[in-house]
Amino acid sequence: MRYLNDEHIQELGRDWIRLTDIIRQVITLQDAGETVRPLKPYLRFGDPANRIIAMPAYVGGDLQLAGIKWIASFPYNRKAGLPRAHNSIILNDTRTGKPRGFLRSSLLNGIRTAAVSGVMLQSYLEVRDPASVSVGIVGWGPVGRLHLEMSAALLGSRLKQVYLYDIEQVQLDTIPADLRSKVIIEQDWRQVYRKSDVFITCTVSDRRYIDERPREGSLLLHVSLRDYLPESIRHLKVLVVDDWQEVCRENTDIEQLHLQCGLQQRDTVSLAEVVLHGALGGHSEEEPVLFSPMGLGIFDLGIAGDYLEQAEERGLGTVLED
Repeated sequence: MRYLNDEHIQELGRDWIRLTDIIRQVITLQDAGETVRPLKPYLRFGDPANRIIAMPAYVGGDLQLAGIKWIASFPYNRKAGLPRAHNSIILNDTRTGKPRGFLRSSLLNGIRTAAVSGVMLQSYLEVRDPASVSVGIVGWGPVGRLHLEMSAALLGSRLKQVYLYDIEQVQLDTIPADLRSKVIIEQDWRQVYRKSDVFITCTVSDRRYIDERPREGSLLLHVSLRDYLPESIRHLKVLVVDDWQEVCRENTDIEQLHLQCGLQQRDTVSLAEVVLHGALGGHSEEEPVLFSPMGLGIFDLGIAGDYLEQAEERGLGTVLED
């Protein structure tokens, strides 16, 4: 079994076109019924803000991946100078069940999250085809930074402006040098929200704070899931989810829309319908699009499997004996 950690993943790098292609391939297999993904359980003890989530999954087709993601999220770790999330993935051989890889990498979690957002961004661009795009990010932790990197890679010359806000001051040296000329650091999330064509929330906020309607025609990548007061988004006609059963629970904004406003699964669109079946095409370009992804283990396995394969080819990592 090969062991990989953040240093190995960092050495292998991030090709966002390749990463989004992997997510698209997994979505295609999911749509064809070639994936298995039980509803993930949440383990809680002590402080109810903390949780450890188990995400077993299988991806068939040419990928042939099976395994489990085990991720701990302890939001107050940041106050102690520790990462919020601790992520581990075990990959098993699909023919024998033998463990073939153990990836202890919180970086992988952020990469998967940004890659899924990237597929949604690509689908949005294909339909709306804007000449230029302003990107706004609220929450400048590791996930927010990966989203900027992904957005810059996929948008290329179409990236016009970047607006950043964090409850703690954004430091200039945390912004990639080649993007600093396009970045404006705001002092209020509202300024980011009002100016951005693509608005990304990557917070660990313990309360909902967005209380106004989104910009016309904007794409809202709702990564942190608990940011919008129901009145700010209840009017939206395009609500995209990765999986209704996963995302309509655990006090997400989608669950609050369900409980307070009567939102039903039939009122939403799945990511597969958007990516594979052009579901955005039937809506006006002035209509905002909200994407709320709870995070699916099949995507984690797809990304982890690719990094493990690259590591095997390059001889990276530590081989653990039986």
